[in-house]
Amino acid sequence: MKKRVFLVVAVLLLASAAFVCAAGSAEKGTAAKNTKGPWTIGYDIYFLGNSWSVQLAEEFKAAAALHKDQIKNVVITESGGAADKEIANVEDMMAQKVDAIILTPDSPSALAPVCEKAMKAGIVVILCAAKISSDQYTSLVTVDDTEFGKAGAEWLAKKLNGKGNVIALNGIPGISVNEERFQGAKDVFAKYPGIQIVGAAAADWDYAKAKTATSDLLQANPVIDGVWSQGGAMTLGAIEAFQAANRKLVPMTAEDNNGFLKVWSKLKPQGFESIAVSKPTWLSARSLEVALDALSGKTVEKNIILPPPVITNDTVDKFARPDLPDSFWTQSRLSDAQVQKLFSK
Repeated sequence: MKKRVFLVVAVLLLASAAFVCAAGSAEKGTAAKNTKGPWTIGYDIYFLGNSWSVQLAEEFKAAAALHKDQIKNVVITESGGAADKEIANVEDMMAQKVDAIILTPDSPSALAPVCEKAMKAGIVVILCAAKISSDQYTSLVTVDDTEFGKAGAEWLAKKLNGKGNVIALNGIPGISVNEERFQGAKDVFAKYPGIQIVGAAAADWDYAKAKTATSDLLQANPVIDGVWSQGGAMTLGAIEAFQAANRKLVPMTAEDNNGFLKVWSKLKPQGFESIAVSKPTWLSARSLEVALDALSGKTVEKNIILPPPVITNDTVDKFARPDLPDSFWTQSRLSDAQVQKLFSK
């Protein structure tokens, strides 16, 4: 199972790399000043409130351990999902004379000024998995979140034959990831007059919050034909809420959360259908690689925007890992041993 899963992941990575080369060729890259390493790298953990963000941070740490010849020191801060704290953390990194800062902006507008300040100070700034409302950064490494939202919505609309009541489970309000995904979904649903979003909830990409939110939406809506969810753990919570309310399961979109994939694989023979659109946690590792390239004077692409990998009914059994914890996100570069240690109870 392990070799087969990582083979599929490898194929997706190669496809993503090919897409970036094609998409980025028309855009002028950014070259940082050629400095001599080893360097001090600053990394801000934007949030630890769900397993995806925890794994994102661990992917960075694992990648940093592989580049000890290029990295003198790593300064890690934690923002707790608060933009003001993240701004203070970036200021602190600047005071510590880091050579590069990698961050996932908690707010596109609030983080823009401090990123611009870091750039003016000659610091390499890499945006990991989220944007700022400014072009003052060295490189953005992310998945196209608008396409992420569209992919799930298009699948759901077709499953419902273009009509029905849909509820939406969103992430953290204000973060570009959340806003772009939901906008992508709404753009698709707008093309289907027969589909109505009868309720939406901000569940922070969290299982427990999504389960509660779905329970409330089920009570308020006697007819729900589909669930558009931008997170795998949230979809797992939605499934359990439907089951607890003795409501028939409906088509639901999701993400590549292992707990959800395992449940999906088990429910598939009963007719349950889904699609898992992925934002790989290895984006933080890729961000570090881009930072090191920029520091060494190589030209890096300004916007490395990858197409979101997709898991379907036909491929879910290849990705579901019964031997690994539910909290694991399958688009990962971590070893099984690292995953077990990270998510062991």
